[in-house]
Amino acid sequence: MNQLPTFGASATRADAGDAVQAFTFGDPEPAIGGRQLLDMLECWHNGQWYEPPLPLDGLARAFRVSPHHSSAIMLKRNLLVASLDPKSLITRAEFGKMVQDYLVFGNAYVEVKRNTFRDPLRLVHSMARYTRRGVVDGQFWWVPGIKDAMLFPPASVVQVMQPDVNQEIYGVPEYLSALQSALLNEAATLFRRRYYLNGSHAGYILYATGEIDSKDTDALKEALRQSKGPGNFKNLFVHAPNGKEGSIKIMPIAEAGAKDEFLGIKNATQADVMAAHRVPPQLLGIVPAQGSAFGNPKDATAMFFELEIYPLQTAFLEINDRLGMQAVKFLERVTAAA
Repeated sequence: MNQLPTFGASATRADAGDAVQAFTFGDPEPAIGGRQLLDMLECWHNGQWYEPPLPLDGLARAFRVSPHHSSAIMLKRNLLVASLDPKSLITRAEFGKMVQDYLVFGNAYVEVKRNTFRDPLRLVHSMARYTRRGVVDGQFWWVPGIKDAMLFPPASVVQVMQPDVNQEIYGVPEYLSALQSALLNEAATLFRRRYYLNGSHAGYILYATGEIDSKDTDALKEALRQSKGPGNFKNLFVHAPNGKEGSIKIMPIAEAGAKDEFLGIKNATQADVMAAHRVPPQLLGIVPAQGSAFGNPKDATAMFFELEIYPLQTAFLEINDRLGMQAVKFLERVTAAA
């Protein structure tokens, strides 16, 4: 794989008796990033079950990568659970787990518990992270680990999935187009947090010439080391009795604290995530910019329910089609007082 050039590894070059030291700014970065991984989705199998096209552990970690990402998913989950009719064969607790799996992984599974007459008695959620679709049509496996794999009873698992354009075995979440933005949002926050925890906010080269012996340079190094971590933002005093004008220079190489576009990154990634989830900003607790307004939250809730929650309800009604009975029912409307 091609790699982007960097400043290279640490090296020393001797020239006329003087040693010039150079250091690397970072490891080589691949020219082809992770974006292309999403273009090669396919499901391989081990002879018993198919593996998902995306790593489910990665999607699980990405669930809380951005406050807007997780908040939008939890809002949809809560509205769907509130709209569930208690007469359904699945409890609200089990249905909430199923909805969350559907929104996070793009797949949801329920195990059908039957009575002695083989009629559906109740529906129990099966975690999408560990449920696999078998190679044999109609089979499903419980795979918490390779050694602990267990085959579900025949015709006992119903899968609800978000369709994919590359394969038809597993569903994929619809927010994939905004996942990179959500990860960038997290990276910007972690960078700022580590920046302050590290305490090394200099971002400059201290260039010293003139009559400065090794003891003085050692003292300067130690003073710079002490400026990191607790007690940072200290002022540094340097006295060079025989120094000349310009013998000590500060040459900035980066101003990460002032020019990292932190707010710009946060706002841009927030907009991408919200566009992927199609959630009105006032429903996520976002404060409008100064001089603007989001409109009536009740009207936004009503529109959001019609455009998002109702279509999600119809997706879960597929369970009824698979079982040939009305196992999942929804209330006609969710009101603010419900």
